[in-house]
Amino acid sequence: MADKIKIGISSCLLGNKVRYDGGHKWDRFITDTLGRYLEFVPVCPEAEVGLGIPREAMRLVGDADRPRLVTNRTGTDHTERMVRWARTRVRELEREDLCGFIFKSDSPSSGMERVKVYDTQGVPAKKGVGIFARIFREHFPLLAVEEEGRLHDPLLRENFIESLFVLKRWREMLGRRKGRGDLVEFHARHKLLLLAHSPKHYQELGKWVAGGKDVPLPSWYSRYQERLSEALRQKPTPKKNVNVLLHLLGYFKKDLSADEKQEALEIIEHYGQGHLPLIVPITLINHYVRKYDQRYLADQYYLRPHPLELQLRNHV
Repeated sequence: MADKIKIGISSCLLGNKVRYDGGHKWDRFITDTLGRYLEFVPVCPEAEVGLGIPREAMRLVGDADRPRLVTNRTGTDHTERMVRWARTRVRELEREDLCGFIFKSDSPSSGMERVKVYDTQGVPAKKGVGIFARIFREHFPLLAVEEEGRLHDPLLRENFIESLFVLKRWREMLGRRKGRGDLVEFHARHKLLLLAHSPKHYQELGKWVAGGKDVPLPSWYSRYQERLSEALRQKPTPKKNVNVLLHLLGYFKKDLSADEKQEALEIIEHYGQGHLPLIVPITLINHYVRKYDQRYLADQYYLRPHPLELQLRNHV
């Protein structure tokens, strides 16, 4: 890609030695595979706030909803210091035009979920959110976010990367033009992708686009983006994908022979039962799109949401 998708990332995941022990948590899938398509903006809250490398390890303590950031050995409280820095840092990150963020799991500053919070007896409960991660997500509620550990789950990985590419196309559209026809075209090309994420949002956004003539343009776009981000956070499932695949197959009811239709239905059924990955029925549908020159479907991002080289649909 000539123009990569820019995202923030916990610096240690790139191999930078910024952790409390002077080490790193280099994730080669992120750097070597995703790095071909993503541009990274590294962030290390502890190092950037000035705590040094190496440094005393820290943890979250107290109320899981409002935990304190305290060092393990000396009990030094760095909460206010971290909060002040984080609020300044997210405002700086506005200039980067990020589409998302990959956080370091289990980190008291950057963990996205299930971070250990210790009570007064020193007993941990996995109920916390890292201080920087919480402030980042509150400041950028529409961005795609994920943890590096969760990216090992094929479904979560595919959903996160797909969301990044959708948001990238959204940003590119806003950068070129911002007329009513542009949003109509964007929605038309993403309709089936939205259906795979959330039939509810698919219907709501369709009505919003169709009835937008009397809505001020900025509000029309703003509301669409909010609902688009909500839809992308809803994970596709085999059941929802089967629904989309059958919808796609309906476009060829006048073209397919009885044998072709039966073959397609069997492949879709095998996918729904977990016997085949999603790439198999998708490849068959793409074959029919070319064979029967179905131009409307050729423009649907559901059939090609991200580069085939990533092989994301080979595992879901």
